[in-house]
Amino acid sequence: MLISARELSKTYAMGDQTVHALRGVSLDIAQGEMVAIMGTSGSGKSTLMNILGCLDQPSSGSYRLAGEAVQGMAPDALASIRNRRIGFVFQQFNLLARTSALENVELPLVYAGIKAPQRHARALEALHRVGLGERVHHTPAELSGGQQQRVAIARALVNQPPLLLADEPTGALDSQTSDDIMRLLADLNHQGITVVLVTHEPDIAAWARRKLVFKDGRMVEDTVQAQAEGRSTAAGPPQSVMAPVAGDPLGRWGSDPQTSGAWGL
Repeated sequence: MLISARELSKTYAMGDQTVHALRGVSLDIAQGEMVAIMGTSGSGKSTLMNILGCLDQPSSGSYRLAGEAVQGMAPDALASIRNRRIGFVFQQFNLLARTSALENVELPLVYAGIKAPQRHARALEALHRVGLGERVHHTPAELSGGQQQRVAIARALVNQPPLLLADEPTGALDSQTSDDIMRLLADLNHQGITVVLVTHEPDIAAWARRKLVFKDGRMVEDTVQAQAEGRSTAAGPPQSVMAPVAGDPLGRWGSDPQTSGAWGL
């Protein structure tokens, strides 16, 4: 199991009040799944993604990523986990404006201490993988929004992580470009990469094989969806089968490396 979380809770002190951002969330995500997380603002989905991405620690509960117990790790150890095991894709791309696509993709490898020739080769391979082999020397200002997000995805892939976490990856894109980006993420998932994404858009969530819905810090829905391969974002939502949550919450189908940016709390 790639992700295994048990009874995750997260509380914050807001003046003299205690905010319960997560309330006893348990879930498993297997290697190779594609999962969409939905919920209104304040539902807990962003807090969960912060914890899954090793950007924050739970107040209580346990979290294992690829078999490693993450809770309680020191900041340097968490940074190492992020660099080795997780690729991040953000809504606003978070590319360095004055550097080329190739140099942006190389950044995680710089943090990892990879020598320049290998860095260059791996970044080129990642850009070709997302269909930008002809744009490697372009700066972000010379690329469309969809192309910039492809650069961000290549950057997330360059360390060959087993897990890709995406925060509203189509939120800044038009519908056609969103369709292209989701098809790319689906293709990467079919190649074996686990994809977990946050979205407010049902048509984007419909690309995932599984959908989790959060409300008031709790997971209130865990839905297995019909396969979305090749579908357009204009298509209607797929058929789904509700998996039990309350009675069987685990009943289931069998120096940051990627520049600044994180999910809000």
